Amino acid sequence: MTGVVRRISRALWAPVLLAAVLVLAGCAADKPKPTPLETVVPKIAARQVWTTGIGRIDFPLVPAVHEGVFHVAAGNGDVLALQADSGAVLWRGNAGAAVSAGVGSDGRYTSVVTRGNDVVTFDGGREIWRKRVPSAVVTPPLVAGERVFVMGVDRAVHAFDAVDGRRLWVYAKPGEPLTLAQASVILPYRNSLLVAQAQRLTALDPLRGTVMWDVPLASPRGSNEVERLADLIGPATRVGDRICARAFQSAVGCADASRGALLWSRNAGGAQAVASSAEFVFGGDASDRITAWRATTGDVVWQSEKLLYRGLSGALAVGPSVVFGDAEGYLHFLEAGTGEPQLRLATDGKPVVGAPALSGTTLLVTTQAGGLFAFRPN
Repeated sequence: MTGVVRRISRALWAPVLLAAVLVLAGCAADKPKPTPLETVVPKIAARQVWTTGIGRIDFPLVPAVHEGVFHVAAGNGDVLALQADSGAVLWRGNAGAAVSAGVGSDGRYTSVVTRGNDVVTFDGGREIWRKRVPSAVVTPPLVAGERVFVMGVDRAVHAFDAVDGRRLWVYAKPGEPLTLAQASVILPYRNSLLVAQAQRLTALDPLRGTVMWDVPLASPRGSNEVERLADLIGPATRVGDRICARAFQSAVGCADASRGALLWSRNAGGAQAVASSAEFVFGGDASDRITAWRATTGDVVWQSEKLLYRGLSGALAVGPSVVFGDAEGYLHFLEAGTGEPQLRLATDGKPVVGAPALSGTTLLVTTQAGGLFAFRPN
């Protein structure tokens, strides 16, 4: 679910969020019925290698992956590190409160953010510090270089020392009158930290929080603030120097991070993160029409309407396939170059949240009910 947050006083915060939720609920009630699924003759094979459960996941979880370990979090505050090939629990912690954004990890330090705006950091399952930030957080923290980077819904970026929680710097600039209450972009690139500032991809110096360059991935149009809302949606994808992301209901674009230059931007609606491979960028629009763009030029390669209105998750490009989850818990594998169905796998019948994640040859998908399902090609 997405929402629009106006930057106003704390006293008006709850009514604005409530209004956004009510509007979105009304839109969901009018949504067309999901397209019936066609029979898929498997062209590739995969098997479920393990499954487990955690608490209900009411945020778009994308598992953090580091050296063969999946790091996951549940809405109730549970945080787990799981061996990717077996599902074995390496450690378990709890944030002591409901989680609004999770999870970031560098393999040693793991961070989540609670609904009370507390950044909670663990070392091997042991909580080592917590610090509060002034705004709500829905974007998973980034843990890198012994720092924890946290982005609020106000798009301010906070840097903490991963060891002791010491606040190192804050980057904030006068922002848009509206921001999107949905996970945004924050990722490392060489010696820089890439973050979203509205529709702009901005490179910060991770040591000082100063701007190195920024580039717009979309050109917002509209007669009012809501129509011009084009915040970048995370996670962004990186292949070499190329960073690609979706701007909310506006565009899909890619930038060359080595030069801080726009490669291409194409008008495209949608509210879920894109995926990319060396050749293609993939994404579904607001109707779940899937498009593949040529990664180097932005030219449309193919489109598919076989999964319209099925509530698609974010995508994952893996080998010769692109993978989407849906609101009925199915995992759909499409041929990357043509969009033709390759395989369909079932989970627990509940909506797939966030986007699938990959560690080696193990693909992990999470559902709203807290189901974790790991698959591997035969």
